[in-house]
Parts: sequence; C-alpha cells; structure tokens
Amino acid sequence: MFSRNVNKSQTESFSRKRREAKGKSSFRDHAVSKSRHERSAVRRPPGEGTSTLENTLTASIITLVVGREQRLFAAHEDVLCHSPFFQAACRGQFLEATNKRVTLPDEEPEIFSSVLEYLYKGDYYPRLMHNKRKNTWELETAEGGCSVESTVYHHGVDGELLKDTVIYCTAEKYGLEELKRVALKKQGLQSGIQCSTILSSARYAYANTPDNDSKLRAHYLALIIRSRGTFKRSGTMQMEMQQGGSQLFFDLFVALCNHVDDVSSVAGSPRSVRTHH
Repeated sequence: MFSRNVNKSQTESFSRKRREAKGKSSFRDHAVSKSRHERSAVRRPPGEGTSTLENTLTASIITLVVGREQRLFAAHEDVLCHSPFFQAACRGQFLEATNKRVTLPDEEPEIFSSVLEYLYKGDYYPRLMHNKRKNTWELETAEGGCSVESTVYHHGVDGELLKDTVIYCTAEKYGLEELKRVALKKQGLQSGIQCSTILSSARYAYANTPDNDSKLRAHYLALIIRSRGTFKRSGTMQMEMQQGGSQLFFDLFVALCNHVDDVSSVAGSPRSVRTHH
C-alpha cells in the first residue's frame, strides 16, 4: 500500500502486457491501534488455546518506527515475539524502555506492513487462493479483477524489487521460516517481470540471504535458465555480466553447465537413440 508506481517506459519484459493496476494492502483496514484491539485480527499460533489469545489481547503494545519517513506501526508484544528477532528486541536489545518503542530505520514500511499482517493473519496481501476446480494455487486479484503490483520501491537500492523477494529476505532476518515458504510460493506464481527487475532482485537476494540458502537463490537461477532466450537478448544482462564480481553469475554458470549436462545425458541415452532411429 506504500509502494511507488513502476516505470512503464522500460521495454524488456517477459510478457507483452504490463500489469496496469496496483492493489491496496488489505492490512490497512486491520491495523492494530492503541485505542482499539481487533479481536478477530489476532493470529493464534497452532496448538495454543484461548488463554493465550486472551493474554495476547491484554499484552503490551509495542510502537515500531519504520523506514526513513519514520512511519508508525503498533503491535502486541506477544504477536511480535513469534519472531526471534523481536523477542530479542522486546528484551531490551533495541527497545526504548520508556515508551516501548522499536526503531527500524532500514526497513521499508510496505514490507513491514506485510510482515505484520502475516504475524496476525498467517498470510499477507495478495493472499494465496486455492482454485479447487483446477487444483492449483493462485494469487487473489484486486478489485475489478486486476492483478496486484508485484514490485516495491526499495530505498536501499533506489529501484524496484520483487516484493516477495524482499519479504523472504526480511523473514530470514526475523527468523520466520513459514513466512519464507509463503513468500517463495507466491514469487513462483508471478509473471511478466522485466529482466532488469529480475536481475536487481536476484542481486538483492544474494546480498540478503546466507550462502547456504538453497531455495530463493535456486529459484532465480532456474528462472533465468528457463528464460535464457530473453536474457540472451537483454542489454541489461550483458552489462551485468561485464561488470561481474557477483556470486550470482558463477552460480548461474554452474547451473547452466548442469542443465547442458542433463540435456546431453538424456539425448545420449540408449532409449533416446532408439527413438531417433
């Protein structure tokens, strides 16, 4: 709900149509207020009973000051403490004791809003929707049936990044493993993303995940390989590789070699040879 409009003058794209509509975050209407606690908005962790829910409703309220513009958020301490990061913060590592305030100057308000929405509801906008007829997962659409904007402006890189990637990396920092899985699944449902956005998001993923991350990084490698025809013609890709100096491109080289080996192995198998004859 805080994201800026994407520059539509860029030409490199995986699809002919650019997403035209920008959805509004559903969490705006469910934000926690110091004067009013939304009982229906509180997310109860699996296996915990009503007493825990009641404790949450009477728990301390933590004020969070987010981003360069110092946007204010408020959340129940018990809800925040589902995250190891905020457990440490609420024990005093980052907390201003006099007014129970945590300052997060490097976070993007839109991203933090999604994280907070997940902590209360178990998902964030746009939500995952199960299509029973097709037995597939889809992302909910905005009012009017329009798709929801998939990118967010990030001040740290001064450009657009895939929102689900930034949420994944934020979940990594906050120790929210299930949120990482949700963000990765949603990212796999996105399409029509520009080459430049994919590359900048891949760089961000590499810079903000541990070296042993085997999911988000692998997602980007597979995405680039599947779309190699587009990336071969991409001036952005050429410039990125000429600049070099990133683990991303060595991993991409290894993945491409493995892909070629797999194709060669299948083509040279006895069954494949008999089929050609």
